[in-house]
Amino acid sequence: MGATSQSRIKFEDYDGFVEKFKPKKTTDDCYTPPAIYDVVAEWVEEKYEVDRSLMVRPFYPGGDYESFDYSGGKVVVDNPPFSILAKIKRFYVDNGVPFFIFAPALTCFSGALTCQLTHVICDAKITYENGAVVPTSFVTNLGGDIVAESEPELSARINEVDDMLRRQKTKTLPKYEYPDHIVTAAKLQWYARHGTRFTVRRRDCARVSKLDANPKGIFGGGLLLSDSAAAERAAAHRWKLSERELAIVAHLGR
Repeated sequence: MGATSQSRIKFEDYDGFVEKFKPKKTTDDCYTPPAIYDVVAEWVEEKYEVDRSLMVRPFYPGGDYESFDYSGGKVVVDNPPFSILAKIKRFYVDNGVPFFIFAPALTCFSGALTCQLTHVICDAKITYENGAVVPTSFVTNLGGDIVAESEPELSARINEVDDMLRRQKTKTLPKYEYPDHIVTAAKLQWYARHGTRFTVRRRDCARVSKLDANPKGIFGGGLLLSDSAAAERAAAHRWKLSERELAIVAHLGR
């Protein structure tokens, strides 16, 4: 085996070694956006008459929920690591700690304690701080003899805030209106979608990747059209006014 092959194996082994230590996105890293938590906390306050000042969040990086001080009537309202959810529920039930905690929606009914707890089932997908989008519901011991209930109001509140947060994080790209002498594949798609046929012949175009006025470039490139092709493009997607409408226009501006 040559030196080059040996170096390649060592390099690949090193990459594999480093990969082991890279943080992985799991449901245990789903830290809740503050605005989403506020929605949930407000709903719990309304539904179960729990004072917001009594709500505690023992699940944080490096925290130990088993050693947390739950005295004084504290109520857990938090997003726990989903991988140990069964263990957490058992601990709270055994120790008489009131809680309202986040849970993965589709597996809410798993575990031996299912019929002893209340499952608040929401149609809500929460975009957590690590970018994971998780269908989320809730499990609590505050619900009396109710084992499960659908909750449209909480669902609507969560989705409204989640949509707002996602829009805020989405970069709004500028929309450019190119002159009639430029046509892009996206514009031709628009023509096809709206039933308009437009043909560009080889003699009437040259490929361009940007305009002098827009050095950032044309996404996907475009075609620079001849005057005749540009005039055809200008007319391709414009409705013509009827004689009645032209008569109205004739009287406008007087």
